[in-house]
Amino acid sequence: MGSDCQICAKHRGEGPLGGELVTRIDGFWIYHAPAGKDGLASLGHLLIESDRHAPYLDNLNKTEAAALGRLRTRLAGALRAELAVEQVFAAVIGRGIAHFHEHVFARHAGTPDDVPWHLSDEAAPRADRAAVTELARRLGQRLTTT
Repeated sequence: MGSDCQICAKHRGEGPLGGELVTRIDGFWIYHAPAGKDGLASLGHLLIESDRHAPYLDNLNKTEAAALGRLRTRLAGALRAELAVEQVFAAVIGRGIAHFHEHVFARHAGTPDDVPWHLSDEAAPRADRAAVTELARRLGQRLTTT
């Protein structure tokens, strides 16, 4: 792990990055995205982070890339099963930290049509820590038992 990498530090339980751990599986850590300044989180916004310090998507090896594809599909199914969602999106959008991480987020039923796909998480229901912790537990259970 990179000694000065914020995501590597997060995996060691150190540093400023947060989020509710869903599970660690198949070479990846899955977190529910942390709450904002208001103490609430966009329900169903997840982060997939490589266990190994791989700076970017093209640094994943073939085994990790295959596992990522399967994991992303399983996460989408788990989100659909646990939340009333119309769609699940995935995007590698982080430029600030050179450690592979992918955002997986839900577009909830009732989201206005004029909300672009990439802003679906901003229109998502907001949840407190207890609700996020419970969702993370249920998602983790689905991922580790299927």
